[in-house]
Amino acid sequence: MPLDSAVKPPFVQSTCPHDCPSTCALEVERLSEARIGKVRGARANSYTAGVICAKVARYSERVHHPDRLSKPLRRVGEKGAGREAFEEISWDHALDEVAENLLQAEQRLGAETVWPYFYAGTMGLVQRDGIERLRHAKGYSRQYSTICHTLADAGWLAGHGVKRGLDPREMAQSDLIVIWGGNPVSTQVNVMTHVAKARKTRGAKLVVIDPYRTGTAEQADLHLAVKPGTDGALAAAAINVMLAEGLADREYLERQSDWDDELEAHFAQRTPEWASEITGLSVEEIVSFARLFGAHKKSFIRIGYGFSRSRNGAANLHAATCLSIVTGAWQYEGGGALYSNGGIFPIDATLIEGLDVLDPDVRIFDQSRLGPVLCNDPRDLGDGPPVTALFIQNTNPMVVCPESLKVRQGFERDDLFSCVHEQFMTETAAMADIVLPATTFLEHDDIYKGGGHTHLQIARPVIEPFAECRSNHQVICALANRLGAEHPGFEMSEWDLIDATLKASGLPSAQSVYDDRWLDCALDFETAHFTDGFGNDDKRFHFKPDWSAIGVDHADMPRMPGFMDSIDAAKSDRPFRLVAAPARTFLNTTFTETPGSLKREQRPTALIHPEACKRLGISDGDKVRMGNELASITLHAETFDGLQHNVVVVESIWPNSAFEDGIGINALVSADPGPPRGGAVFHDTAVWIEIV
Repeated sequence: MPLDSAVKPPFVQSTCPHDCPSTCALEVERLSEARIGKVRGARANSYTAGVICAKVARYSERVHHPDRLSKPLRRVGEKGAGREAFEEISWDHALDEVAENLLQAEQRLGAETVWPYFYAGTMGLVQRDGIERLRHAKGYSRQYSTICHTLADAGWLAGHGVKRGLDPREMAQSDLIVIWGGNPVSTQVNVMTHVAKARKTRGAKLVVIDPYRTGTAEQADLHLAVKPGTDGALAAAAINVMLAEGLADREYLERQSDWDDELEAHFAQRTPEWASEITGLSVEEIVSFARLFGAHKKSFIRIGYGFSRSRNGAANLHAATCLSIVTGAWQYEGGGALYSNGGIFPIDATLIEGLDVLDPDVRIFDQSRLGPVLCNDPRDLGDGPPVTALFIQNTNPMVVCPESLKVRQGFERDDLFSCVHEQFMTETAAMADIVLPATTFLEHDDIYKGGGHTHLQIARPVIEPFAECRSNHQVICALANRLGAEHPGFEMSEWDLIDATLKASGLPSAQSVYDDRWLDCALDFETAHFTDGFGNDDKRFHFKPDWSAIGVDHADMPRMPGFMDSIDAAKSDRPFRLVAAPARTFLNTTFTETPGSLKREQRPTALIHPEACKRLGISDGDKVRMGNELASITLHAETFDGLQHNVVVVESIWPNSAFEDGIGINALVSADPGPPRGGAVFHDTAVWIEIV
């Protein structure tokens, strides 16, 4: 029955939970206790500014999708067969069976044989990270979460020493905006709102650095289509030009960084001619960019994750951030850089994550190496037992993880028990023994912090849970009770857990933050701009990082910014460099089931330069095979001149089942960790292409 508009407002505040730096403030039309209508951005939020992406605006397609899981399921048929291979069971029977299997695995091989596995299907701290509390209370194998930001974190911390940067709203005060390794038109639309303000009010210029002509690049004044993995060379050459042409702020360099004669000599050798050979850009493009950047002190570099997803990604990101130091851009409003503001939120996660019962001696697995772990690779298992039980929330590793054929092989093991808590019958859920139906963000409480802005937000349910769906927190607590795991967090409601966490963090109450819509944690100018010093012990930015302090795999990291020659380079037998970029209307594997997204994306497609297509005899719409030593996949080709001749782009992540052979894009991606401390290398793959 529709709600009485005199009692309930037609729009209810909420927060987008999806894996995006925007964490948009939302207003959701509540048609009844069980149904929503429109979803829009909150105009009163100074970052969201009323703008959200099309996929979330159509969220009613997802929350009310006919294929949503509604009841707990037990597999009675073959793994991977889909919904028909499962029978419905009660929640009590499902939870009892999961607990029994986890306990039996523990009794046979010890607690470390169980691996709770999760990621960022929701960015809410309670519903995402509560699985850690169960892990630590039971002594299960730990997880090193490397899928997304590990390489980027390493590159930023190497120079700045702390994970924070500019307030993104300062972009409106910038004269030059550089979007480097990101496509916010598709992946973080709010950035473009603030770009538009700067262009309208200040005539700001927009530069986009990305291996292909994205929707964002189409709006740029200058697009630099670098070869994947060569951004560090571009950055070093731009510094060479700025130093040579008097565009550097020498006083700022001396005062705020570790600048010395060795760095001066180093950059003198990183000429535009040198970088042109590496990046594939012309000397003129490199020089023009350097002069443009050097001429605008109020320059804002908005760093995306894209160019960090490479074996040399940490080094490349560090090199890119050096530009703002050379010009002294940090001294000015609208000047500096932003990768993430994740470090500004003073959240004490002890209660949510059970950090007070964490045992650091329990082994830890790299989540990006799920395939090798499940295939018992000794490099991962060491002297420990194999993983024989998985409990999975908030992720779809059968599609997301590198070396996905190896992931599939691991899931097919007869001795592996797995439980997946999900909203849809994903390819990972189809491999499970027990599948539990999960709530969406509109159906539970949670707390959110936004790495792409400065707001802390709390969201309450907008509608009742669909059918028999339960939240992650409810399932974790129910399992803990059956497993004998003890921690105060298991005895608390989601709301009480949020409120207690805020109290422990010295922040206002949950009700206060909710009533105020959000809590702005923005720093003052001096702190945000590192006027009082950077986060390193000497308070200086480091052109010459101590990589050994960042990660153990530091031996080959470059002493000074430039080109780290460690990528999976194109060769005669694999002449193309593959970029598996995000698709506009998918978000990882979320939204791949919604009609609006499927209508726009249509099918998996390889974007190939016309000259390469001509050489290979490929026309628009032709079926091609693409492969390397790990796998080969079948998809369709589209001629596209917005990239270099030996670069190919596949906008993803399509389900494996969307490809003709049931093999998706991440079958081609290596599970090798990127130095110095790991990280998935999704955009660092050399492939061959042939017409079918």
